Amino acid sequence: MRTKLLTVSLMMLGTLTFAQSTQPIKLYPKGVPNSKAAPAAYAEKNENSRVSMVTDPVLTPFFPEKGKANGASIIICPGGGYSRLAIDHEGTAVAKKFNEIGVTAFVLTYRLPSDAIMLDKTIGPLQDAQRSIQLVRQRSKEWGLDTGRVGIIGFSAGGHLASTAITHFNKAVINNKDNVNLRPNFAVLMYPVISFTEIAHKGSRENLIGKTPTPEMVDLYSNEKQVTAQTPPTFLVHAQDDKTVPVMNSIAFYEAMVKAGVKGELHLYQAGGHGFGLVNKTTKDEWFNGCKNWMDANGWLGK
Repeated sequence: MRTKLLTVSLMMLGTLTFAQSTQPIKLYPKGVPNSKAAPAAYAEKNENSRVSMVTDPVLTPFFPEKGKANGASIIICPGGGYSRLAIDHEGTAVAKKFNEIGVTAFVLTYRLPSDAIMLDKTIGPLQDAQRSIQLVRQRSKEWGLDTGRVGIIGFSAGGHLASTAITHFNKAVINNKDNVNLRPNFAVLMYPVISFTEIAHKGSRENLIGKTPTPEMVDLYSNEKQVTAQTPPTFLVHAQDDKTVPVMNSIAFYEAMVKAGVKGELHLYQAGGHGFGLVNKTTKDEWFNGCKNWMDANGWLGK
């Protein structure tokens, strides 16, 4: 009887520990960097699965079923034009899909660039992305993760953030006194905003770098111009008929990868528009299956 009670107690403890560990984790429990006091009207909102006015960014972990985890992890950056976050269909739903293939996923509720709450809005989202990578690697042993298999995925403007994380990692915009590696091992960019040139999504560009940016700032955040041989391998997905973020964004990034000798794959659909998340309803093809195969071919899913 005592053995049975002990077994039940351990199972309940394990369940409780798992439940606690899936709660949102504050990125900056000791204070958010590059911030100033928010106006009274600036309060976080969550309407119709869209989050906005984020002042205290969090990372929400999603763990695979027991015995299924393979040690790989991925940080998810939802899109929304740098003005809101599509937290469900480009966040939570994607995390659960990665869990199915044994990948531990983290949904990033990042700060959206705003002069109202930031000293320098151009680095705010990148700070949160870098801090997320840093945090996952710092707590990798606790979560059973391989620090050499940490990826990042971004959708639309979240794709711009992810592409910034994989091209600007050599310059830390956070406190990194322990020199934690801020370079993701791989990336997935979904119908991403890449360039701030003539093919830019103008809303994302204006929200991040303002209405009258300098040419130097435009170049800095046109991430096709920042690709080097050190850029992590990247998987890109886009639809040719995307009228919000032109498909040339993904093509420009992929061309830069080829020139720099960076491994990757570019998957283009003839239709699908923008913001389709996990399911492009115009085709029976599932981009996630291709992504899984690509990750497996590169060893990020383990043996």
